[in-house]
Amino acid sequence: MIAAGLYLDINLAQQQLSVIDDEQVRQVFPVSTAKNGAGQLKGSECTPLGWHCVRAKIGGSMPVNSVFVGRRATGEIYTQQLAAQHPNRDWILSRILWLGGLEPGKNRYGLVDSAWRYIYIHGGPDELMTGMPCSHGCIRMVNADVVNLFDMVDAGCRVFIHE
Repeated sequence: MIAAGLYLDINLAQQQLSVIDDEQVRQVFPVSTAKNGAGQLKGSECTPLGWHCVRAKIGGSMPVNSVFVGRRATGEIYTQQLAAQHPNRDWILSRILWLGGLEPGKNRYGLVDSAWRYIYIHGGPDELMTGMPCSHGCIRMVNADVVNLFDMVDAGCRVFIHE
């Protein structure tokens, strides 16, 4: 499947997200994908492969470093002090691009459905962005980068995730 126009290409091996427009790389961002590697199954904490789309954009009016739980802003702003108070939180910050799979049986429906697995592109604590896979399945970005990306794409934008 080849996407026409603007789409996102996420390369797990390179830990990079590329913005592709008319088959030209327009921008490249570092990301952090799943520490458990690639995989489709619910509960695996793996990053799903294949074609997806941005099914929803969440947080566009929120300040940078806003904390989200269950896709809702908590009213908190991430700081080192807040992190110390909640050392086991999986931080979802600034913006959320919620992904939905486009390939039935691979990343859509049943136990492999990316949307039902709550797979996002989202901001995370900038100090944890080391270029290494360390997420619970989502694609984490530096907060300034996810805000920039959020403003570049519309809901429905295609996303290709590969190794």
